[in-house]
Amino acid sequence: MDIEAAAPHEAIRRARRATGLSLREVARRLEVSPATLSAMETGKTGISIARLTRLSEVLGVPVTHLLGDAAIAAPPRHRRVVSEPVPPGDWREFAPLDVDPVLAAALASFVEFGYHGTTVRALARRAGTSVPGLYHHYRDKHDLLVRILDLTMDELHWRVRAARADGRDSVHRVRLIVEALALFHTHRRDLGFIGASEMRSLSASERARIAGSRRDIQATLDDAIAEAHAEGRVASPHIRAAGRAIATMCTAIPQWYRESGPATPEEVAAQYGDFALDVLGVDPMR
Repeated sequence: MDIEAAAPHEAIRRARRATGLSLREVARRLEVSPATLSAMETGKTGISIARLTRLSEVLGVPVTHLLGDAAIAAPPRHRRVVSEPVPPGDWREFAPLDVDPVLAAALASFVEFGYHGTTVRALARRAGTSVPGLYHHYRDKHDLLVRILDLTMDELHWRVRAARADGRDSVHRVRLIVEALALFHTHRRDLGFIGASEMRSLSASERARIAGSRRDIQATLDDAIAEAHAEGRVASPHIRAAGRAIATMCTAIPQWYRESGPATPEEVAAQYGDFALDVLGVDPMR
């Protein structure tokens, strides 16, 4: 397949069209809504590492073909297939959330009034657009909620993977995964709050998909704990229950954390790292 030099979103669109697959069919295989895939192809939303890798599998092309000009500048025989792209940044650093005005309005409104307490008309007014203007970019209010939760899970996945990769040993990996979870739920408090409170508002299929993504995050933590346990560094015999408890205490942070409070996100993350190791019965001297 010959794909001309393009920006990543253009390369994705061209690769899809070259396969002859419809946008709806690729969205189904990718397990996202057609609106989400359309936003990816038009550059209106970011593309996570995990999703880029999955797209390459669905379309049958190397990841490098989907990265745009820089990735396809070399002749085909010299191209290197990237199986695990580099994370988009330092997992400890959080830039302001880059979303369009409608998504920003939905995020603020869902936190303030709840999903069911927010009307499309109020969203359009808050975003400074008309209702038809809102529908030009988003299929409906549910589509906005799906996009918010996709944004949440995409960012959580790459940050947790990057934190795990920084660990120098099994116990350190557990600690860094917990710190990544705690940092996300302080810095991205609104995303975390909606993720915890509005899963019930999703359609059955989207709820199952997002729940599966959450299980993958839990599995990353559980695997790190199991590795430390196998090495004899975890005293608790209840490692599965401990893993769930640790993850739950992190996802509960948005319920109480305030930027005006006495602790910074970094201080909270360090404390929760300590808490996690205490729950597991890790001997700090080993």
